Amino acid sequence: MDPLTQSLLGAAAAQAVLGNRLGRVAALAGAVGGELPDVDVFLPLTDAALPMEYHRHFTHSLLLVPVIAVLAAIPFLARARWRSQWTLILAATTIGAATHGLLDNCTTYGTYLLWPFVDRRLAWDIISIIDPVFTLALLVGVGWALMTRKAMPARIGIALAIAYLGLGTLQHHRATRVQAALADARGHQIERGRVMPTLANILVWRSVYEAEGRLYADAIRVGGPGSALVREGRSLPRARLDDLPVDGPRTRAAFGGLEAFADGYVASVTGVPGVFGDMRYSMDPSGFDPLWGIRFEREGVEPEAVWVYLASGRSGAVRDLWRSVLSRNPAGYRPVRDIHSPVVLDARRAISMAISSDCS
Repeated sequence: MDPLTQSLLGAAAAQAVLGNRLGRVAALAGAVGGELPDVDVFLPLTDAALPMEYHRHFTHSLLLVPVIAVLAAIPFLARARWRSQWTLILAATTIGAATHGLLDNCTTYGTYLLWPFVDRRLAWDIISIIDPVFTLALLVGVGWALMTRKAMPARIGIALAIAYLGLGTLQHHRATRVQAALADARGHQIERGRVMPTLANILVWRSVYEAEGRLYADAIRVGGPGSALVREGRSLPRARLDDLPVDGPRTRAAFGGLEAFADGYVASVTGVPGVFGDMRYSMDPSGFDPLWGIRFEREGVEPEAVWVYLASGRSGAVRDLWRSVLSRNPAGYRPVRDIHSPVVLDARRAISMAISSDCS
């Protein structure tokens, strides 16, 4: 999540548990503990082509929570007024540090939560990395707790935040079922698939799955009970090492790093030669308009791989997304029940085949 939300969650959790005994400093210590795992952004890079390689890595592991907690407690214990309460201070920073990786794991980005026992990113895909509803619940709870010097408001804020995550889990389940129905309608066997909330909401979800060597993207809007709409999207061949425009140990290592980071959802970016994108994310939830990727340079004695950001100048895509979120019947979306109609099924398969042919 964003730094503000991470700090608020750490503050709310620590205040909820220790506010009645430690006072306002419980929230402050929890906030520091809740934010400190993101110190990994300052770690030196082993490969400039993969600047996100160590973000949300080992500092987010549950195993390192005690280490993070001790480091977060040092500024407080350096002051004589809090040394007599060192156990409570350490408890507050521990609570805050423990919330960080768990919250990040609720997002789509992925976290090494169980490192070193599981050496890969885990992600539960139930909330966006920025969600104002979730953040507001924590902000109100922490602010109210600090003003009243009580723990109960923080507990209420935590309860509301957990309830929102529960709702996100339900929405994720519903979107997953729609993805399965879409794949079945196209005659696809999903080899790997994910549904992910789009920016700042849990109504419109991005579906991406792989079948027969191609990636398929669709937008799914899940509203009230029994309400689900779909905007069918595009497909692209999944990229492999043989698709690299240049070959060499550095470019192969960079591609392997991108593939591991992107959970295998990597494809060539349409209209941008030599660039391969992380196709988990897209400015258009039903398309392949990635936020970042790697450009493989052809010039020079040894091929170079350069990390590139691709999301600039695309405010129109954000407006389209919010129209889909705010409208009950957004343009281009159809009811999910339509895909169960044999006539529509045949038509959709034909469209899918045509799109696949165009993208080949």
